[in-house]
Amino acid sequence: MEFLNQSGSRQRKLQPKIRMRGTTMDPSDPSPLFEDTSAGVNKHDHSGVGKGPDVYPGQALLSDPMSNLAMAYGSSLASHGKEMMDKNLDRFIPISKLKYYFAVDTVYVGKKLGLLVFPYMHENWEVSYQQDTPVAPRFDINAPDLYIPVMGFITYVLVAGLALGTQNRFSPEILGIQASSALVWLIIEVLAMLLSLYLVTVNTDLTTIDLVAFSGYKYVGMIVGVVAGLLFGRTGYYLSLLWCCISIFVFTIRTLRLKILSEAAAEGRLVRGAKNQLRMYLTMAIAAAQPVFMYWLTFHLVR
Repeated sequence: MEFLNQSGSRQRKLQPKIRMRGTTMDPSDPSPLFEDTSAGVNKHDHSGVGKGPDVYPGQALLSDPMSNLAMAYGSSLASHGKEMMDKNLDRFIPISKLKYYFAVDTVYVGKKLGLLVFPYMHENWEVSYQQDTPVAPRFDINAPDLYIPVMGFITYVLVAGLALGTQNRFSPEILGIQASSALVWLIIEVLAMLLSLYLVTVNTDLTTIDLVAFSGYKYVGMIVGVVAGLLFGRTGYYLSLLWCCISIFVFTIRTLRLKILSEAAAEGRLVRGAKNQLRMYLTMAIAAAQPVFMYWLTFHLVR
């Protein structure tokens, strides 16, 4: 379509090209309606890799049958080793039973402390059972526990530090030596009792934890002696320690005789036979060792 401009020259008016429905597109047309982008979609250049999906090194490792077999064998070996370690450890220290020895309450602790300091009026020393299983300590004052020995050991170390501080002899090194020496003597005592029971061939239901509990009850008397020494001097220390030594001796005799001695001796009848006499001597030796350790671990703390 042509028209005249103001200068009189002819110009051609450009009109948009309209393609009618059903007509074909001219291949020589330089401006197509839509751009073809199908050739550039997901265009990656991976040298040395096939045309399949991307493969990562971790996927190749996990898909390897030998790697899966090695992982399964390692897991089985670790679980078997853990089972063997738990089984052998439970043979000497029944860790699964530790919860029983800490099943205490405030009433039990108060009564047990009174029994350790004054055991002379107590009559029934037998441990109660329920369906062949000893009841928890909080239901039976005669049952051994670990709460009082553990708390007694910690309190003994603190009281020892206090006593050393009042004498201007406190230092972290000395306190560490005091705690470690008390722990070493406890271990030696328990090992000696285990060896003695083995040599005498005593068939008893005493476990290693029971022996640790009975050996740890002496810390109560040691604390009473040291505190009395701090308050009343050496005279108060010796008097209170003497009382506590006699009390722990009686307590140990009356408790262990039901475990070590025969049924006849436990009922109060005459002990006959060399085997029963050895058991009686062993019981008295264990009870007599308690005052010795009590004095040995406390005499240097009071001046």
